[in-house]
Amino acid sequence: MNHNDIFTTLYTTYPALRGCEKDVTAAYDLLLAAAKQRALLMVCGNGGSAADCEHITGELMKGFNLQRPLSPAEQARFDGIEGGAAIAAKLQGAIRCLSLVSQVGVLSAFANDIDPSLVYAQQVWGYASRPEDVLIALSTSGNSANVVNAAKTAKACGVRTLAVTGEADSALSALCDVTVKLPAHTTFAVQEYTLPLYHALCAALEAALFG
Repeated sequence: MNHNDIFTTLYTTYPALRGCEKDVTAAYDLLLAAAKQRALLMVCGNGGSAADCEHITGELMKGFNLQRPLSPAEQARFDGIEGGAAIAAKLQGAIRCLSLVSQVGVLSAFANDIDPSLVYAQQVWGYASRPEDVLIALSTSGNSANVVNAAKTAKACGVRTLAVTGEADSALSALCDVTVKLPAHTTFAVQEYTLPLYHALCAALEAALFG
């Protein structure tokens, strides 16, 4: 399927998300532009949203619906390396993504030594290096302090921001370049829409880049 088919399936399966179509398209365009430049996507959130950060990273960094074999030019970079051909044959094309929730050493040290509300902000400050980089901020309320601080730091670093929140206006929706406000307000309901949203975005990016 191409990206249009993927989003058509999303809205057919989850008709409540049709109201988000404009913002979902903007999110896809933002992420695709970054991925085409091999910019870094950084993902952060708390609780269930933290688990979603891990899930998103897993879908982007390896084959999701497609196998993504390395191109002949990429495989040739392993020429002259012992066992290189076997490695190259199994590696897959990646969309560069980093889950900020996984960096336990940094998280725990910064929370203990300085300020737990800045654990993601510190990482954004350290990792963001190009205008094409994108912070993906997940917060069902849109007001999680450590996620909002990460978005503020992304702004200071000159990188783009994408928020996924519940339906209410929030600190993130006021701050971020693109916000997908999912049509729910309770935490679990927002999270139940979050998964099909990012599955569609990941699949659409993969189709555009590796299809």
